[in-house]
Amino acid sequence: MAIKKTTSVSTIADPASLGLFGLALATLVASSQKLGFTSGTSFVLPWIIFLGAFAQLFAAIVDSKRNNIFGTTAFGAYSFFWMGVAFSWLIKSGAFGLEIMNSVDVKQIGVAFIGYLIFSIYMTFVAAEINKVLFIILFLINFLFIGLTLSTFGIYPEFFTPFAGISELALSLVSFYGSAAVILNVQMGRVVLPLGKPLGIIKK
Repeated sequence: MAIKKTTSVSTIADPASLGLFGLALATLVASSQKLGFTSGTSFVLPWIIFLGAFAQLFAAIVDSKRNNIFGTTAFGAYSFFWMGVAFSWLIKSGAFGLEIMNSVDVKQIGVAFIGYLIFSIYMTFVAAEINKVLFIILFLINFLFIGLTLSTFGIYPEFFTPFAGISELALSLVSFYGSAAVILNVQMGRVVLPLGKPLGIIKK
């Protein structure tokens, strides 16, 4: 997810714009369901699988070739998150049979949300040393996982479900901006949309 270019990998295109677009579109569609603008998850699934999962997985693979550990880890981890969510919804809907559907315990996906919250927290500190847009994206992801975790465990879901939806919608909008900034700045050879300097909290 990092936007920095390095001279040793300058011949490989930066995949961040595609990865951020995948994140933006997946969270936009998913937030519409949490906020009550749409209902059900049937038509959410294609977008979280192909944009949330596959687009970010592609970005992770390309960033790996660019020796970009942050982009590889972030895009890869969130790609597999969307795959996990998609399969969880399919299991809950009975797509893999009634026996496995009837054994579902939603608290298990809540535990996974806690794991991703921990991951997102330490990735937020890394993002702060890259640029402000990435920092804001990871910061909002933290709030998303807080809302998802608490609502999944049945803690004030009437509040934390829309809380997660608002966080997700804000995340989508910032990710759209980040995607546009990367491709415009690289393609035009100058800063068209600023990404913001690193915060310098840890790295001096």
